[in-house]
Amino acid sequence: QVQLVESGGGLVQAGDSLRLSCAASGLFLRNFAMGWFRQAPGKERECVAAISGNGGSTYYADGVKGRATISRDNAKNTVFLQMNSLKPEDAAVYMCAADANLYGVATTPDRYDYWGQGTQVTVSS
Repeated sequence: QVQLVESGGGLVQAGDSLRLSCAASGLFLRNFAMGWFRQAPGKERECVAAISGNGGSTYYADGVKGRATISRDNAKNTVFLQMNSLKPEDAAVYMCAADANLYGVATTPDRYDYWGQGTQVTVSS
């Protein structure tokens, strides 16, 4: 059974940092490209960052460039999203997803094969 489990969310103040983790079981993340998405109430799910299977290619949404870093530790079967200088508009449920297209950095949800349940990030101003 494939599971992606996110952790690291919480309530923070504007300007703070968070490190989100996505731990996988039932699959080897080295065989997947990975993405972090977020969804706020009433808004569409958007790709925040994505990374190819070997980490050689990455994507960042314009709104997080310079503040976010996606990384992966294939040996630990875990993907991370470091978010700095958090803003109230970053508040959302953050989800990780796995894409069997190993070499891509897909940015649309329909490209991803497996999803985690998400972790809530709340940013107070």
